[in-house]
Amino acid sequence: MTATTVQALLEDGKLAGSWTLDATRSEVRLETRHTWGLRPLHGVFRQVSGSGTVTTAGDVSGVVTVAAGSIDTKNSTRDKHLRSADFFDIASHPDLTFAVDGVAPDDGATPADGRVRVTGSLTVRGRTRPLSFDAAVSIDDGEVRLEAEVPVNRADFGLTYSPLRMASLDNTITVHAVFARQ
Repeated sequence: MTATTVQALLEDGKLAGSWTLDATRSEVRLETRHTWGLRPLHGVFRQVSGSGTVTTAGDVSGVVTVAAGSIDTKNSTRDKHLRSADFFDIASHPDLTFAVDGVAPDDGATPADGRVRVTGSLTVRGRTRPLSFDAAVSIDDGEVRLEAEVPVNRADFGLTYSPLRMASLDNTITVHAVFARQ
């Protein structure tokens, strides 16, 4: 799938309609470093949902919701701490949301590159910040798949807890999203 093909599908209305995130085939992962950058930390959010709409003019909008409390780093003590007010504060802010307000071919991509630029806003702990990222896209059999690695600085969202500055503020959110037509 090329960026040009994706743009043509958006513009000719072939992708128009409502789309739902297939939570069983989609995944949102969190990657960072701790112990002063010496050790990687990987986690997966076990609960994701989402939906989107493509208009006949090719405009894309939607939302992906991640249950913050579903973080799983394979360490229950750490997961409990990540759910606490020091980090995600799930009692007050149970969800992380990304609201999509546009998808277009990536300006930096070659025409043969199947990459798009996704724009929108990310809300974590009640703080909303604009966020744009590049994603690889593939479309077939009534499905749209997006693959992306999204750099995020957690300080932008008030997640600054780091005794002795052990944990990095720079994180990567890895997204594998499968959308099916409703």
